[in-house]
Amino acid sequence: MKETILIVEDEPKLAALLTDYLKASGFDVFTLSDGLHVEAWVRGNKPDLIILDIMLPGRDGMEICRNIRIFSRVPIIMVTARVEEIDRLLGLELGADDYICKPFSPREVVARVKAVLRRTRDGQAVQIEGLVLDANTYRATLHGCDLELTAVEFNLLKLLVENPSRIFSRQQIMEKIYREERFVNDRTIDSHIKKLRRKIETVDPQTTLIHSVYSVGYKFEP
Repeated sequence: MKETILIVEDEPKLAALLTDYLKASGFDVFTLSDGLHVEAWVRGNKPDLIILDIMLPGRDGMEICRNIRIFSRVPIIMVTARVEEIDRLLGLELGADDYICKPFSPREVVARVKAVLRRTRDGQAVQIEGLVLDANTYRATLHGCDLELTAVEFNLLKLLVENPSRIFSRQQIMEKIYREERFVNDRTIDSHIKKLRRKIETVDPQTTLIHSVYSVGYKFEP
């Protein structure tokens, strides 16, 4: 069965070009050009991956991504012509799985699509100390309660959980959870750790799962 890709792009020529390349690679492809119709389409059709432009008529990609993450963990690759660091970080913190800037090669987009699908398809559930991580759905629960993590937060927690007691430096974490080069820094990782801890403590205030190792990095230790 073919995997379904939704392209949300208001430039007709670019949408058509991506459609041709993705179909040639064996995917079923659908396109939308207006941001107002994306969420309803995703609810009704459940695509395997979304290529989402940020600058759209009706509703921008940032808001769409945020709203989709309320009800779905479908992989999202965000696309933009703006290259400012804040746009990259904001897109990822909202729950995007990858990020690509215009101009780009259609072959690069196809490669990114395959890589993201492979990562989400190959994942297995991890269980430890009441914590369950399901990489197929990007869902993390603690004592049965959904932690409502973004994709980046999930990948960070999964990295630490799969390597209990191992200390990861911030640089190692960046290399592990950001597969391609990105404009990220130490403060970005600290911010993700802080949010993870807050979400875990909201479910279980007595539980400390992520520990800081002074001047070194972070580790998971129940």
